[in-house]
Amino acid sequence: MKIDRVDFVKGATSLAHMPEGSIPEFAFVGRSNVGKSSLINRLLDRRNLARTSSTPGKTQEINFFLVNDTFHLVDLPGFGYAKVSKRQREAWQKLIGTYLMARPQLAAVFQLVDARHDPTALDRELMMLMAESPAEHVVLLTKTDKLSGNQRGLTVRRTKQALADLGQDKPVILTSAEDGRGRDDILAWMETWLATTRTTDS
Repeated sequence: MKIDRVDFVKGATSLAHMPEGSIPEFAFVGRSNVGKSSLINRLLDRRNLARTSSTPGKTQEINFFLVNDTFHLVDLPGFGYAKVSKRQREAWQKLIGTYLMARPQLAAVFQLVDARHDPTALDRELMMLMAESPAEHVVLLTKTDKLSGNQRGLTVRRTKQALADLGQDKPVILTSAEDGRGRDDILAWMETWLATTRTTDS
């Protein structure tokens, strides 16, 4: 898939404020500071589309981007740590959970997990939540440029085992915002989903 056009649509703080219509949505979610914004910028080949920061919790809305006039890429707030009040943090997580479970336009969720560590309790919590979601679920291992080949193989096995422990078998893709690893795989996955859906609908 070639990315020809990307337009920011809106930032939403509730389901009521999200875009209407039937355009499919691919959402990106993960713990705060997992490298989500950097990976989205790399994926869409835009330098500062998704705001990046050394401060976890920078994304405070659900941001919608229209890609190639075909689908929405959705940037969700980071799960977990953020320098905000506990009440605000809980509100974000409630909004994310509601979106993942109840948004009819949601086609797939790409969950970002830091490849340098075992999946955390928060990572596993999101995996369990996705088991109940009607959307497809793909795990993206981030920051893999910092690992050796053997370490990359190990982190894939650890992540697949964490999913298996929860009774799940989901695609796992190695990614890097630094060297572009995994970009083509993610775009190909989206393109296949869109093509399959068009064929089914026709």
